Amino acid sequence: MSQRIVILGGRESGVGAALLAIAKGYQAFVSDFGQIIPAYKKELNEAAVSWEEGQHSLDEILQANTVVKSPGIPEKAPIIALIRKKGIPLISEIEFASQFIEQPILAITGSNGKTTTTDLCGRIMQTAGNNTAVGGNIGIALARLMAKGAHENYVVELSSFQLDDIIKFRPKVAVLLNLTPDHLDRYEYSIDAYGEAKFNITKNQLAGDSFIYCSDDLWTAQRVAKHEFSANVYAFGQNKSSEKAAWMEADSLCFQFDNYDFSIPLSDIRLKGIHNYYNAMAAGISCLLMGAQEKDLRESLATYAAPQHRMEEVTEIDEVLFINDSKATNVVSVKYALQAMDRPVVWIAGGTDKGNDYSELETLVKEKVKTIICLGIDNSPLLQAFSDEKECRETQSMEQAVAWSKSTASQGDVVLLSPACASFDLFKNYEDRGQQFIDAVYQLNQKNTAV
Repeated sequence: MSQRIVILGGRESGVGAALLAIAKGYQAFVSDFGQIIPAYKKELNEAAVSWEEGQHSLDEILQANTVVKSPGIPEKAPIIALIRKKGIPLISEIEFASQFIEQPILAITGSNGKTTTTDLCGRIMQTAGNNTAVGGNIGIALARLMAKGAHENYVVELSSFQLDDIIKFRPKVAVLLNLTPDHLDRYEYSIDAYGEAKFNITKNQLAGDSFIYCSDDLWTAQRVAKHEFSANVYAFGQNKSSEKAAWMEADSLCFQFDNYDFSIPLSDIRLKGIHNYYNAMAAGISCLLMGAQEKDLRESLATYAAPQHRMEEVTEIDEVLFINDSKATNVVSVKYALQAMDRPVVWIAGGTDKGNDYSELETLVKEKVKTIICLGIDNSPLLQAFSDEKECRETQSMEQAVAWSKSTASQGDVVLLSPACASFDLFKNYEDRGQQFIDAVYQLNQKNTAV
């Protein structure tokens, strides 16, 4: 009799795990305490996967040989305690998928920049001629990628949630970009607990593997100093020092490690901003270690633009520029966005607050922001932080938020969607939030043109 896999959660991660389970000959059952969207139901039905929504049926779940937990389900959920009490192995979708992957994995985590870095690494490896699959937290579940068949290598973005329940997952190259307060509500408001979840990316690495980190990041540098690694360790940062494999110098990115010694002028890099130069250094070291060549790195950096929903210029209406930065789900991401603004800003922010400390934004908001449009069900943290200094307006409608922002803005201003919060109060995910922003902007532009 085939093994029975129960998957908790019916979104991308859960559905990907179910498809892989079926492909590998397991029985699979998907249980979602919420609702499963129609497109995923269709996939499950076509794959002959049993599923339920709106409940967790204990008689089905507690008969599992293994339970695969989607990353959005917290450890404190009652169903998790019951599974652990029964002694049923409980793993992440990443752990489940990696059991079937023999090819090298490049895994990237961090509070900020991981989507851009992951996408850029995929571009570099593909430029190098590799049949590279790119997925994980960036959008396509690793399990779904594996269900489609093996690739030459994998580039995977990982959140702390995905790293919480790994057991044997072992990337050939692991990257920790940075650590800033995010998702602290999930980790008892402890940045150390959150950081340790990120640091799990290193725990199964062996000699011959590689770990890459930003030595400018205080938490990471302190944690690395206390750890004995089996893997080779490579650092990057802004200023040259003996331990760094990459740094910035004289308007160039410099790479010097193993047999590499070269620099790339910043003027030859399409991505701009210090945060993106950090991403480029991490991606460069990683991909060179994965077998790409210097020419592949140069070519990719010259042409690569940031992914959708990350500082994406949508359009201008009456000389007001609309920027979609929906991927900015924490305070530090918003800080980077505001630092990059050289025009007055109408800021659309809000959503599901994750224990944010907005004090880091006070100076930037005072200097650069004209008005704040609070887009969320509970806007009290934003209002408490900024309403004494700035005009704040509240809405639960993206269309209204865009209309208000346009009416508030003057020629030469920027309307910036950079929420600092998760999206799940009003939207399916940050992509849905960003797309609704784009749609609302274009609808407004059509009305404006018609007039």
